[in-house]
Amino acid sequence: MATLPDRRNFLSWSARGLGATAALDLLLRDGTLSAAGPNQVAKAKRAVQITLVGGLSHVDSFDPKPELTKHHGERLKTDTKPDVFFNQVGLLRKNDWPFKPRGASGLQVSELFPHIAGVADELAVIRSMTADSANHTPALFVLNSGFQFNGYPSLGGWLSYGLGSVADDLPAFVVLPDTRGEPNGAASNWTGGFLPAQHQGVVFRGGDSPVRDLFPARPVGAAEERESRAFLDRLNGMHLEWAGGEADLAARVKSYELAAKMQLAVPAVADLSKETGKTKSLYGFDRPETADCGRRCLLARRLLERGVRFVQIYSGGPIGGSPRTSWDAHENVKENHGAEAIRIDQPVAALVKDLNQRGMLDDTLVLFTTEFGRTPFTQSAADTVGAGRDHNKYAFSCWLAGAGVKPGSVYGATDDIGWKVAEHPVAWHDFHATVLHLLGIDHEKLTYYHNGIKRRLTNVHGEVVTGVLA
Repeated sequence: MATLPDRRNFLSWSARGLGATAALDLLLRDGTLSAAGPNQVAKAKRAVQITLVGGLSHVDSFDPKPELTKHHGERLKTDTKPDVFFNQVGLLRKNDWPFKPRGASGLQVSELFPHIAGVADELAVIRSMTADSANHTPALFVLNSGFQFNGYPSLGGWLSYGLGSVADDLPAFVVLPDTRGEPNGAASNWTGGFLPAQHQGVVFRGGDSPVRDLFPARPVGAAEERESRAFLDRLNGMHLEWAGGEADLAARVKSYELAAKMQLAVPAVADLSKETGKTKSLYGFDRPETADCGRRCLLARRLLERGVRFVQIYSGGPIGGSPRTSWDAHENVKENHGAEAIRIDQPVAALVKDLNQRGMLDDTLVLFTTEFGRTPFTQSAADTVGAGRDHNKYAFSCWLAGAGVKPGSVYGATDDIGWKVAEHPVAWHDFHATVLHLLGIDHEKLTYYHNGIKRRLTNVHGEVVTGVLA
């Protein structure tokens, strides 16, 4: 009996022709071939990631610090000068929003996120995240790809490569940027890197044309469309044969084939008019502050329903400007975080609730992430209690919800004031290893041979964070 080649050799073989590439997709989709280990069981089939750009203050959101309140206005007690981005160390500052135990679990969430607090019993909060950089752009790259430099595949790209696409007419990886602008590094955050081109994230925007250049500039008749596509297929086949099945060319042809199918699928999935008024109200369509994120969160649910493997939603645009359009609260945490939280709190909570009531949360993983945290002391050159906080790469919080996650739980801890991790540090490599594990992938076995190196999302690091698993 013939046996399937291992996945790496199969992928190499598949690049020699479009028919083989299509066969690979089918094998990945039905589970005959996968990047998982022999005993790996997938808890999740799909994932959605909400990414807060700029650095969410953990001590104001998911990591209560009574000692910080007690020592408000005092100097930070340390033998060495803190390493912070702007090198301005003010006095300790208490949290701006009160914390309360939530739900049956008693999970502590602040009043910054009253709606997300309402789904606290679904969350597994990691309070001991650490980052490699306190600079936004490299920190965002690490959050997405595990590396501080651009050119490495993002998490969504690796999932597309490792699991394939469920839908024939939609991409495996979709990105929904903030309408106020793309984050630092823009498309480098959702790149497919050195993976075949079809694994990069596809950006969907608001309006009548969610995907740029998806439709022709002038109306095209059905007969002209059909004949043009047939002619293009013949040219592509001849070019591919002439190039000896060159992998990048095969990927490009496949991308154009997908684009043709998307011309029918995208308008249907992006049409939110068929959703009920109750659903739209749940997501905050009726409030100007929440309407933008509400539309993107609802679109994310529809994309996941239609077979998209991974959706990434961004909260926050480019760093800088006045007023800021991100979570980068250097000047005033109360004003900045208050304004940004209003935009996403209700929609994100609605997404968790909606997935749950539809039975999708059982096999969907929800991720809530930010590139680093903020300092427990204020950003001030003077010996005063200022209103803003600087970047903190030594400690911050993220959470997971849904498939395979221990609900209503907390993992790890920071010190008494939230300055540094005190128990169970979790680096981005560990976080990524855990996400892959929940999706049925052994992070050490998902590799791609590039420039003489077996590359992987977690590089040579990463441990699954078993403490957040159900």
